[in-house]
Amino acid sequence: MKNHHPIQIKSEKVAIWFVAPALIVTSAVILIPFLYNLVISFSDMNLVTFYRWNMIGFTNYSDILFDSGFWYLLFKTVLWTGLNLFVLVSGGIFLAVLLNQKIPGSIFFKILFILPWVVPQYLTALVWKGIFNYESGSVNTFLLKLNLDPVMWLGSEWGSFWATLVTNVWLSLPFMIVVVLAGLQTIPKNLYEAAELDGAGFWFMFRRITLPLLKPVLIPAIILSGIWTFNNLNVIWLVTDGGFPSDQSHILVSWVYKAGLSSFRIGYAAAYGIIIMLVLLFFSWQYIKKSKTLETIFE
Repeated sequence: MKNHHPIQIKSEKVAIWFVAPALIVTSAVILIPFLYNLVISFSDMNLVTFYRWNMIGFTNYSDILFDSGFWYLLFKTVLWTGLNLFVLVSGGIFLAVLLNQKIPGSIFFKILFILPWVVPQYLTALVWKGIFNYESGSVNTFLLKLNLDPVMWLGSEWGSFWATLVTNVWLSLPFMIVVVLAGLQTIPKNLYEAAELDGAGFWFMFRRITLPLLKPVLIPAIILSGIWTFNNLNVIWLVTDGGFPSDQSHILVSWVYKAGLSSFRIGYAAAYGIIIMLVLLFFSWQYIKKSKTLETIFE
């Protein structure tokens, strides 16, 4: 049985008292809205019954899960998230490794790649909306110069999908670059020197040294990016004017926003939010288990 020194016990109690206020406030800020959202997800709250809502059980959940539109939006959202993550991770690693080399003007390029992160997301989304404009956008202007037909990017479902994907990659790539660059700085240089002495090439060192040692920082970054992308309302709403054309460019989170704040189906939107949370928890937990992130963090 371990013996605890009195001074150690006293210091632990003092630390708990210092941390307790922050824990209480944080828990209240997180738990109270979540519990309120959970309660109204079982209600018929809307604009008419806002002050006189009634509990209706799992009606909202059954309406959502038995609606084919939900499953199509889920497919589209998973596709949107997966494609974004593929480009972000592969592009982030490639650019970070490139910027980590001793090349002329590397500091300038680091600043250049971080700029999209500095510019407010609202302004960036509006700029990209103009870039994909059918009549005066620079993308269609470039296509015309190549003697190609202009594309109705924001006038069709999948045109909007690709336009918003490009916009989101532009906004999110700097985060992945910064994370990977920070991870690269922690890898000892002598590992690469020893591998070079043994005749290892760049690709071998990348697979056997760089990627494994980036894992502790890369996997949490992928999970965070996945959650942010899955729930990225701003890009979808601003670039497509809230689901244009005819609500075809929605993903789950933008549809919830429209149902909750445009149609005022608050109970229905709350149930949607709970389902989205459960979907994200499921995917995140499965990814953590398969990548053994928790073992890496707590070793």
